[in-house]
Amino acid sequence: MNDLVRQHTALSESDLEWLHLLVSEWQLLSDLSFADLVLWVPTLDGTRYVSVAQMRPNTGPTSYQDDMVGHLVPRGRRPLLDAALDEGRIVREGDPEWREEVPVRVESIPVRREGRVLGVIARNTNLLTVRTPSRLELTYLQSASDLAQMIAAGAFPFPGEVVDMDSSPRAGDGLIRLDADGIVQYASPNALSAYHRLGLAADLVGQHLGQITAELAPSRGPVDEALVKLASGYAPREAEVEGNGGVIQLRAIPLKPKGTRIGSLVLLRDVTELRRRERELITKDATIREIHHRVKNNLQTVAALLRLQARRMDSDRGREALNEAVRRVGSIAIVHETLSQNLDERVEFDEIADRVIAMVAEISPGKVGCRRNGRFGILDAEVATPLSMVLTEILQNALEHAFAPGEQGTVEVTAVRGEPRVDARLLITVQDDGRGLPEGFDPQRAGNLGLQIVRTLVEGELGGSFDMLPGAGRGTKVVLDIPVQPQK
Repeated sequence: MNDLVRQHTALSESDLEWLHLLVSEWQLLSDLSFADLVLWVPTLDGTRYVSVAQMRPNTGPTSYQDDMVGHLVPRGRRPLLDAALDEGRIVREGDPEWREEVPVRVESIPVRREGRVLGVIARNTNLLTVRTPSRLELTYLQSASDLAQMIAAGAFPFPGEVVDMDSSPRAGDGLIRLDADGIVQYASPNALSAYHRLGLAADLVGQHLGQITAELAPSRGPVDEALVKLASGYAPREAEVEGNGGVIQLRAIPLKPKGTRIGSLVLLRDVTELRRRERELITKDATIREIHHRVKNNLQTVAALLRLQARRMDSDRGREALNEAVRRVGSIAIVHETLSQNLDERVEFDEIADRVIAMVAEISPGKVGCRRNGRFGILDAEVATPLSMVLTEILQNALEHAFAPGEQGTVEVTAVRGEPRVDARLLITVQDDGRGLPEGFDPQRAGNLGLQIVRTLVEGELGGSFDMLPGAGRGTKVVLDIPVQPQK
């Protein structure tokens, strides 16, 4: 719609915003009218109309099999559009049109904003299935007529009210028609069922909806008065009412076809099951986060016990082996700590990598510097946990074996997230400027425990590849190539 309006018309941005507000609401008018709606706007030179939006009803058959958006019609070809635009009134004169052997009643509703007519809504009703209307259909049609008059007067949609059509109740979900005093004149079967869910035992017709709603909802003190006003339809509002184990969503629409409120429409939907599922999901998320938190705490306890045991070891090799185990457990704990702060099983791995680098760098404080380049991005938990251990082992190996005691140097971790995002890969390089690999070293056969862990995790769990190569000039370069899920 933006493109069509800006290309073909002279409407301002504020006028366009008004049309957007109208289009966000007009599914209600279409459903209440049992009719298709097409919004026509005069072109810049005034010689044609361009259709910028279209809506089909959920309550009846369509009058248009084809998409009408973008069509241009010369002025004069559709007299009802001309009359509605020029005279600023709803035009219903004329006989039904025949389209593909289907009779269609056409009406034109001017769209007014601040005294100016911006365009015209063509309301097209398929008459092929016309029958004697029921009480529900008569209420729908009368409500549609009131809304059409409000649109023609510039009183609908309501300025400043933003409606989410995906979550807001629709006419078919449940509809109640109130008079000016808030007394129920008509309640659709779905609306009555929703109030029965709240605990209502009687009929709604003849009752004051605001008072009945406040009685069914749990006592809330001063809030009850606001609930009475909302359910009485005095102002456009949305709210949820909970009682007797049920939850209904209400939306009040004051009806002012001639400037004075003659009553209100209340749309409602039973959202009991939806809210129950949402609560279950919240509980599940909270449980998962608590599990990750407890796993992190348990791992930290294990690390503390290993560290305590290492202090009592007389053997230097035994002490170092326990310290390596502490760092391995710590890398897993970091992942679980990060997962305990998220609502899903995905983590920003850059933060984890930085913490792992800082933890391992404690082996040689002040002598060898470690830094990260590039971004790992967001990774699934099943990738993040083994990858954190792999990174720990590689860094630990570099700091222990690449440099002599007291020697200064640098270890650099570089991450490149590959494209395309589908079937993406993560290329990780760990480069040091240390003494390099010993003569005849084969990383695929080396019996070092750390390298065995790296090979097992990279090739077995991550499905990637691992290699150690002589660095450019001096030092060692470790290359990891890992498949990852595309970032969302």
